[in-house]
Amino acid sequence: MDSLINASARALAAGDALGALKHVALRNDAPALALRGIAMAQLGDLARARELLRRAARGFGQGEPLAHARCVAAKAEVALALRDLSGPPRALLTAADTLTAQGDRANALQARLTATRQWLLLGRLEEAAASLAATDMADDAQRLPPALTAVAALCAAELAMRSLQMAAAEAALARAQYSAAHAGIPALQAEVAQAQAILVQPAARQIGQHGERLLRLDEVSDLLACGALVVDACRHAVSLGTRRVSLARRPVLFMLADTLARAWPGDASREALIARAFRQRHADETHRARLRVEVGRLRALVKPFARIDATPDGFALRPHDGSRVAVLAPPIEGDDAALLALLSDGAAWSTSALALALNESQRTVQRALVALQQAGRVRAIGRARAQRWLTSPLAGFTTILLLPASLPSG
Repeated sequence: MDSLINASARALAAGDALGALKHVALRNDAPALALRGIAMAQLGDLARARELLRRAARGFGQGEPLAHARCVAAKAEVALALRDLSGPPRALLTAADTLTAQGDRANALQARLTATRQWLLLGRLEEAAASLAATDMADDAQRLPPALTAVAALCAAELAMRSLQMAAAEAALARAQYSAAHAGIPALQAEVAQAQAILVQPAARQIGQHGERLLRLDEVSDLLACGALVVDACRHAVSLGTRRVSLARRPVLFMLADTLARAWPGDASREALIARAFRQRHADETHRARLRVEVGRLRALVKPFARIDATPDGFALRPHDGSRVAVLAPPIEGDDAALLALLSDGAAWSTSALALALNESQRTVQRALVALQQAGRVRAIGRARAQRWLTSPLAGFTTILLLPASLPSG
């Protein structure tokens, strides 16, 4: 590399994107294009950054595998910022293997962290954990830039928070804060501070016989571990201790469980159950017959830790061993809560990326976005394939429990 390329690279490593551009702004060789692309990404012009990195990767070709792999890793990071989640990061992981083989440990780690963050956005927590485990830095943590160790710690913290492992989350955030302070990059320090704020913000509401109260993430973890029968409206599941039944793909059964839990220790009338589960104001015999069938299905699923008894007016939830019942409700209600939770990160999402993250059809997501736009809750920028959706960050509470998560069914 020549002196200008070296100077530009040093400026980028220090977070000085404008300083980096001053050295290579008028050059179109592959190394300069790569540095310009990274600088434009740091300045927020992601579309231009992706085009520059694409040209750089083509310029290096397969004859320079190390430089080509670096461009692939940088393009993947830009794509993540653009919320382009078009598929599993196989090319990125291949680039990471190339970088490791070529001795570029820092960029290999960066590539694997990008893959981890993509899995986290998609709610694929097991894949994220496996990807993060592959970034083990125990052997050479002291030789890596502190910015990378901070990002790795942030990924570990998010994974722990999404899994409600609060002690691990607090330890990871402490590591992230220490490394970010040594990196001296304001944007990274702000990201760590934002993650730390999640720990003290309300994350859910507990609804029980004594009313409703707001819960932080650590209090949610304590509630799930306290031996109560919890109907979790954030993840659409029923749990008692370590036993868990997912109802995420069975909305009617979940609505029945939620209605029964809100009525505990009393019973829920048949009219109330039909109104919530079937969205029918006036019940007839066909609805009552369907209710008996659905309650039978729910009874079979929750049999390991509760029974559902028929009463003169309706049905009642009776946990085994006299456990109490609590409903864990999200901070925002509605069918579009998970969609709003994704959009509240401040990034501009494409419809296809939202559909992939939510595991829904693109048409379903489009209809929901149009309805939210008409209600003034989201806005669109761009047109056709360049259209992106965003909303203002939701202040005062965290939506982390509403984010998609592929969790075991228990």
